[in-house]
Amino acid sequence: MAAYVITRHHISISRACKIICLPKSMYYYTRIKDDSATILKLQELAVKHPTEGQDLYYSRIRREGLKWNYKRVRRVYLMLGMNKRRKAKRRVPQRVKQPLCQPENYTETWSLDFMSDVLVNKRKFRTLNVIDDFNKEAIAIEAAHSMPAQLVTRLLERIMREKGKPKRIRTDNGPEFISREFRDWCSAKGIEVQYIQPGRPMQNGYIERFNRTFRENILDAYLFEDITQVQILAEEWMQDYNYNRPHDALNGKTPAEYKALPAACRH
Repeated sequence: MAAYVITRHHISISRACKIICLPKSMYYYTRIKDDSATILKLQELAVKHPTEGQDLYYSRIRREGLKWNYKRVRRVYLMLGMNKRRKAKRRVPQRVKQPLCQPENYTETWSLDFMSDVLVNKRKFRTLNVIDDFNKEAIAIEAAHSMPAQLVTRLLERIMREKGKPKRIRTDNGPEFISREFRDWCSAKGIEVQYIQPGRPMQNGYIERFNRTFRENILDAYLFEDITQVQILAEEWMQDYNYNRPHDALNGKTPAEYKALPAACRH
């Protein structure tokens, strides 16, 4: 109020204070808040417990015997911008390098990987590609706009009913594959998961080579209006890939022909 009177009527501070009956000392009073200890404590908690929020921080502070009230902690918490969502970096466990060897038998090792593309309306979609490392057979290509871990395990359940259960699955460190749901599902089924080392796609070379062929023949060759078109073309292409397309790595045989060969004639 005093500041308004001074600015509006161009009078001195003393006269303005007399007019509004305000002690001059109060006009000059500035409240000093020392929040340094609160700031340090909240920053410390944010480093130790990055996924927790204000209420848990406050509970920890009170348990340590600090008597700061909730409003003080809240004010400093907001001042530091800690209410904004923080994306914690997910740590990938250290992976052991696994040699990329062709398995000796069918359903011994499956390789999984995702691919991405867009429809003509610019909406993104993904495909989950599954091959058998033994004969490079395309076991499944599933297209969807979203492919969470639950959908991945459901697809694998369906494939296993038709093709049998693999001993192991080789994959990268994508969020769907390192999720607890996927790992627990594999553990329950007795399937070993072989993760490649981060940044080393060549360790999953069979599916990477397959992906390149699929992109050249389907994803880059057609414009898709919806997911159904993607799925139909992918399934038609898989039939040709498995039964008509010879592979140099299979001595000029198709995946279906190589699978039918006696073990003595495969090499």
